[in-house]
Amino acid sequence: MHIPDMMLQGAICPVTAALAATGLAGTAYVASTTKIKPAASLFAGVTALVFAAQMANFPIQLGTSGHLLGATLAVALLGSAFGILAMSLVILVQCLVFADGGMSVLGANVLNMALLASLPAVIVREFCSSTTFQKSAYFAAAFVSTLLAAAACAVQLAIAGVAPLQDVLPAMLSVHTLIGLAEAGLTVAALVVLSYTTMRVAFSMTWIIPLGFAAVIALVVSPFASGLPDGLESVAAALQFEHLSGTLFSAPFADYRVPAVNSATLSTALAGFLGVSLLFGIAYGTGRVLTQKERKQ
Repeated sequence: MHIPDMMLQGAICPVTAALAATGLAGTAYVASTTKIKPAASLFAGVTALVFAAQMANFPIQLGTSGHLLGATLAVALLGSAFGILAMSLVILVQCLVFADGGMSVLGANVLNMALLASLPAVIVREFCSSTTFQKSAYFAAAFVSTLLAAAACAVQLAIAGVAPLQDVLPAMLSVHTLIGLAEAGLTVAALVVLSYTTMRVAFSMTWIIPLGFAAVIALVVSPFASGLPDGLESVAAALQFEHLSGTLFSAPFADYRVPAVNSATLSTALAGFLGVSLLFGIAYGTGRVLTQKERKQ
């Protein structure tokens, strides 16, 4: 669902950028002042896991693929503010390093996939204290998260004049319904597996589990991910605006490929591993900064 450069033009770009910047500033403030913070290493491990999971596209139907968005998973594991920040870091690195999502529409992508997509999980995290129904609640949150991000993208496309709302909104919601169901199932499965595995390691070492899964997905799974168009790409083709795609700059590992490596499988694996390592480092540094005040007290 990463919107590429040129697909959105006009006032919608600075407006969404301003909204995203405002939302992230508020989120960073909440993260720095909240009393319960995840360890910087866990924040980094989960951020790396979300990045790797987004590389693993799977076929859905009619020549369309999907992948885990990860907003609900991040919020469930890290808390509301840190979950949103983790998603934002993933989207930023995807744009700047892998040309996945355009620079001019970075604000729209952060708004859709980090801020808005996290809202259902934030509601569950903050207001659903019952552990009995929590997994079911996160299942519903992950499903709604996908549709909410898709609907926001459709509205932005309509405002930009790319396609009429009456055409693009049903198309986006239709194709993302199945993706949302897959998102919900994968999110709950990931929560169960991570909960089971982290209980068997020392508390200070829990970050190794999501980081290990991230490395395996990047190195082993991502090279064999589906090459079919994702939900937005399939809608763009159906409504004939797929030509509105491009990039404003040359990213070092565009399309998740290492230029010097001829083997497509090895190239994707190496790019994925580099992305996991980069995200872990950036997120760890960010986490240390956000928990600095707490450490000094």
